[in-house]
Amino acid sequence: MFDSLFTSVLQTESTAASLTSGAFLACTLASLVLGVVIALVYMFRHEYSKNFVVTLALLPLIVQVVITLVNGNLGAGIAVMGVFNLVRFRSIPGTAKDIGAVFMAMAIGLATGMGYLWLAALFTLIVGIANVALVLSPLGAGSGKPVERSLKVSIPEDMNYAGAFDDIFERYTTTAKLISARTTNMGSLYQLDYHITLKSPDEEKKLMDAVRTRNGNLSVQCGMVIADSTRL
Repeated sequence: MFDSLFTSVLQTESTAASLTSGAFLACTLASLVLGVVIALVYMFRHEYSKNFVVTLALLPLIVQVVITLVNGNLGAGIAVMGVFNLVRFRSIPGTAKDIGAVFMAMAIGLATGMGYLWLAALFTLIVGIANVALVLSPLGAGSGKPVERSLKVSIPEDMNYAGAFDDIFERYTTTAKLISARTTNMGSLYQLDYHITLKSPDEEKKLMDAVRTRNGNLSVQCGMVIADSTRL
């Protein structure tokens, strides 16, 4: 039974020369259907654009036609490498899921282009179920690394900054280190630079709101840690 999965609907090696209309239509229909399935799997709980989704649905068909035309020729290897260069069709750098979806679509096109329709369908089913299951699972939900931030706080010149925010830091951070303190705005304000490690990334806004209430609603900036900022 499973041996039939590895049987091609194309009976000859030189498919471009002896391809029947029925086999071509079967491969084309399979590529379109599986392309739409790939697009739907990609869209599951993921931000997307219509142009990318449509391209993703059509990509297996495009790859299938190219592979069908070059199958059995000496230049097949070079042509396959050219097909894989289609990953450059996006002018905007994509996410890891974008790249994975593109390579999956091309793999399906390779399979249908060589006539392995049932194998392509099984592969799409397995990857689709695995994708949905992994998206719904807690795998990768947390980075596993401490959430470090650079916190810049402005305070009035008459405010003693030594320990001014210790209780707030104790509530929302695991570590908080004052890196530098300098005057700004002609000496009427102080800017304090802290290197902090948040207990939870979800509490970053709460931390900023608490600090903003304490410093009289002056400027509070929280962002990524700049390399070597702790050496200042």
